[in-house]
Amino acid sequence: MSAFLNSATATAATAAAVDPACAEPLPVLGRDVTVPLVTGGEVTYAALDYAASAPALQRVWDDVAAYAPYYGSVHRGAGYLSQLSTDLFEQSRATVAEFLDCRPGDQVVFTRSTTDSLNLLAAALPAGCQVFVFETEHHASLLPWTNAQVTYLNAPRTPAQAVATLERALADRDPYGPALVCVTGASNVTGELWPVKELAAAAHTHGARIVLDAAQLAPHHPLSVRDLGVDWVAFSGHKLYAPFGSGVLAGRADWLQEAEPYLAGGGASRKVARREDGGVDVEWHTTAARHEAGSPNVIGVYSIASACRALKEAGFENLVARENRLIARVREGLADVPAVRVLSLFGDDAPRVGVISFVVDGWNSSHFAAALSAEYGIGVRDGLFCAHPLVRTLLGSEPQEPGECGAPEAAPGERSLNAIRVSFGAGTPDEHVERFLRAVKELVADGAKWQYRTEEGRCVPAV
Repeated sequence: MSAFLNSATATAATAAAVDPACAEPLPVLGRDVTVPLVTGGEVTYAALDYAASAPALQRVWDDVAAYAPYYGSVHRGAGYLSQLSTDLFEQSRATVAEFLDCRPGDQVVFTRSTTDSLNLLAAALPAGCQVFVFETEHHASLLPWTNAQVTYLNAPRTPAQAVATLERALADRDPYGPALVCVTGASNVTGELWPVKELAAAAHTHGARIVLDAAQLAPHHPLSVRDLGVDWVAFSGHKLYAPFGSGVLAGRADWLQEAEPYLAGGGASRKVARREDGGVDVEWHTTAARHEAGSPNVIGVYSIASACRALKEAGFENLVARENRLIARVREGLADVPAVRVLSLFGDDAPRVGVISFVVDGWNSSHFAAALSAEYGIGVRDGLFCAHPLVRTLLGSEPQEPGECGAPEAAPGERSLNAIRVSFGAGTPDEHVERFLRAVKELVADGAKWQYRTEEGRCVPAV
């Protein structure tokens, strides 16, 4: 058992600093996939939709494949495979805690996704908890707080304004009850980094706690719970170059230990006994298992741990430097096209990750994205990106105006209140970025080569 675990979890030395101009992308699955073009022929697919789901690292896939023959149910099993899987599962928990630089006593709970993690925390809020959340959040952070008193904060236009807005709101709250602030680390619309450390300090000054939605931050930047001062952090494996449906909620244990289990069932319970009156007495776990009822997704959990190790071994300094070069290239290329308007809250100089949203004058965004895919083999995303109030604000419409995730029912050429998002990361080749910029310039200058129609709310090539 130990031989497999030692080989599977060995950590390489930190990578030496690499010139970002010479750095190579990390190997990912799908890098050689070819797709057909409506204009004829095939081309290697350019996956520029990392903000939705990043391709799995080849390293992660190889680790999972090596473990797969040893797969077994975790905890309480006496068999060899069960014991090995249990050890791997708990070692993965320790790996994630190290990746996040958690504090002593913090718990790492495995979930299905960022959305699941934040809903778990919402279910664990103490009675009377007040929640403060900016309208700029992804719906996973905006919507779970149905059992709390929620204050929605207007979109700030500078990081300093974000901190000041939060401080004013917290100063006006009931100072004696529990409170929670929920904030993103990097916007899934603009890619801009938020002043998390300053927001955490403001929250704690006013007696509130803070949870960080790190879905877009964790794949792009090193993340320290201890240094940022956040109470919890949530992220998804499928954005961290890991396949399968797993996520993480990590942070302070007290609210989680005091709450009813997120799911009631096996694994969450320590003891269950019948009472004389016919009922059932239950003693729940106080560890992370309290909120992990049922047979867990061992392979998904192991894939997250593998991705954490792979990113640390690659050297975040190198990954960030290379990504910053790609960001600069995309922004420079888009700036050369007068019809393109890049969306931003904090301005051109704001630090950001590889997530950029834009609109093109005279184009329906769904039509533009469809043409990128059908005529150039480039995968981007269009719509409101499950951040409707933010995108509406950035587009100059009313933030409360309704919209749909995905394209609205607008024909090619008609204006639509949605945007186009290009996103990239550690596995993105330079060629994909250059192809994307050439395609944008050609579509704006010459128009689409193919006819398109609207089908079930989506713009698709006409047959």
